[in-house]
Amino acid sequence: MKIVMQVKLLPGSAYDADALAAPLRACNRAANRVSEVAFGTGKVRRDALQKETYYALKADFDLGAQPAVRTIKKVCDAYATLKGNIKAGHLSGKARRKAESKPIRFRQDAAQPYDDRILTWNLDQRTVSIWTVAGRIKRVPFVCSNEAMKLLASRKGESDLVMRDGAFFLIATIDVEEPPVYEPDGWLGVDLGIVNIATTSDGAVLAGRRLNRYRKRQRDLRRKLQAKQTKSAKRRLKAIRRREARHAANENHKIAKKLVTTAERTSRGIALEDLKGIRQRVTAQIDQRARLHSWAFAQLGAFVEYKAKRDGVPVVHVDPRNTSRQCSECRHTHRTNRVSQAWFACRSCGVVMNADLNGSRNIAQRADAVWQRGNVNCPSVAPTGT
Repeated sequence: MKIVMQVKLLPGSAYDADALAAPLRACNRAANRVSEVAFGTGKVRRDALQKETYYALKADFDLGAQPAVRTIKKVCDAYATLKGNIKAGHLSGKARRKAESKPIRFRQDAAQPYDDRILTWNLDQRTVSIWTVAGRIKRVPFVCSNEAMKLLASRKGESDLVMRDGAFFLIATIDVEEPPVYEPDGWLGVDLGIVNIATTSDGAVLAGRRLNRYRKRQRDLRRKLQAKQTKSAKRRLKAIRRREARHAANENHKIAKKLVTTAERTSRGIALEDLKGIRQRVTAQIDQRARLHSWAFAQLGAFVEYKAKRDGVPVVHVDPRNTSRQCSECRHTHRTNRVSQAWFACRSCGVVMNADLNGSRNIAQRADAVWQRGNVNCPSVAPTGT
């Protein structure tokens, strides 16, 4: 499996910081030129596009051989991603026509890929030597956690230089060997929600009240600062942007770690709802829309999946339909069973319990059928030839 690792660069002077920003500006201007050529000629494959633009990039943008090649490859990847999104149905109608009507544009400070010819890591000294338009900058310090340092020892391939709020980061992709997935002895069902971020079939409730209060404070603060329209208010807005996203990501990391640890300790798998497209399917009231659209369902699911892969914990996704209306005891399903957001009362057998707990138990029960179908479709022993 692939793990994305981020380290922070610490340029020693303002000159070094400007030198690190310069290749981002140059490469992204070059990428926009290449994108225009690709859009105009229809040549989006690397070999054909490189023949059209390689020498022009070196002459007009003062790029070396490897930065020019990496820039062309970045443009090819962007068009491949656009094609994949269209094919998968993620872009349709007006959005698709708009995306296909003009060349892909790159921001001035968009990330730029570096390979081992233009970026050298010295893990012992925790420094890097990196190409810039003004020449190589050597012995640029970086900081990261001790766990990240261990993983960086097995780093291979490209790393991306990123500038975010005036700070510079290198993002490396690391291949980690996956342990074999064990045969689960039951399932830990997880019901995801807004009031309660996650409720497990064991009865553990990971409430979202603190996070929702934090988000409300941030929204109120942004609204207040935006209304002032002063320079100091704009500086404050810039300082606090992304803070809410970082806080929510940290909460999701902690929740995912707790779920995976619980499942591994009890030799069970993790069952999640398949929530793809939930924002399009669910109709929320006006006062609930901000909470619905700011909650990172996909992020928490992705965190659970990659942490589970690292520990060999099986994960399945089940159909979420009627998990909140079906009784986990007698299987009776009716919309009136869900009395309120918090409570479930079965009209058939009379059982009363927390609504999220009932949903998580339904998810756990559906997981076994999903797992068995997967085992049937994926035999563990390959057939032998004659």
